[in-house]
Amino acid sequence: MKNLFKSTRFKLISGILAMLLIGALLASIAGRGETVQSAVVGTAFAPCHFVAQKIANGIDDLLGTVRGDAQYEKEIERLNEEVGDLRSQLVDYENLKNQNALYKEFLELKEENPEFKFAEASVIGRDSADIYKSFSISKGAVNGISKGDAVLWGKYLVGVVDKVYPDYSVVKTVLDSTFNVSAYELLSGEISYVTGNARLARYGKCKMANLSSQTKVSYGSIICTAGLSTTVPKGLIIGTVDEIGDEATDISSYAVITPGVDIDDITSVFVLTDFKK
Repeated sequence: MKNLFKSTRFKLISGILAMLLIGALLASIAGRGETVQSAVVGTAFAPCHFVAQKIANGIDDLLGTVRGDAQYEKEIERLNEEVGDLRSQLVDYENLKNQNALYKEFLELKEENPEFKFAEASVIGRDSADIYKSFSISKGAVNGISKGDAVLWGKYLVGVVDKVYPDYSVVKTVLDSTFNVSAYELLSGEISYVTGNARLARYGKCKMANLSSQTKVSYGSIICTAGLSTTVPKGLIIGTVDEIGDEATDISSYAVITPGVDIDDITSVFVLTDFKK
């Protein structure tokens, strides 16, 4: 240990440190940060200082970016919540508007036919694989629903009850190929029947079949139920005529009908459980 303190290397290092301390002291006394010694030290450590500064700046930038991203994501989340709320309000508005339209149509029908008895039901299920767009409703046998009952949206005939269970039922729509109801054209009074088929059902349409080749039914004609059925009364609107065509199998004509209400949009219906024929 004694040899260490006496060695030339130790003395040299001690001398350099002493000079640096003296230089720093003189610089502080003079009120300036620049001395010969500090300049030397500054020059010697400049690369390290540069690297350290760059690292510090990088950290500051990174933290700033993280803070910015966090604020950005928070703003996006807030805007998404607002969009979700607005969409919910829009859905509620559309449902309320549709419900009001349904009740308005229904009340008009009820005023014209006070003897009609109805059961209101909600659409609770749809068969996505069924091209005829059958659907299930929330009322069944315990609510007085019977097979064949007319299913209405206001004044419009949507279909008939096809299957009845205790607490729900399945509706066959006017698009179905097995659906069949007597019908007439409002102005001319021409009578035939309305049914569906697979080709027209894909477009949400049905047809008034077996018309005379000299039929007076034309584009825009209103087609209503004729009341020949024991479960479907006269005067319910089925829809309007889009086009007239000739049957390929015989000399009769047919009218393509667009139903008065889009079945895909229906959320509630009225089932006609009883009427005086």
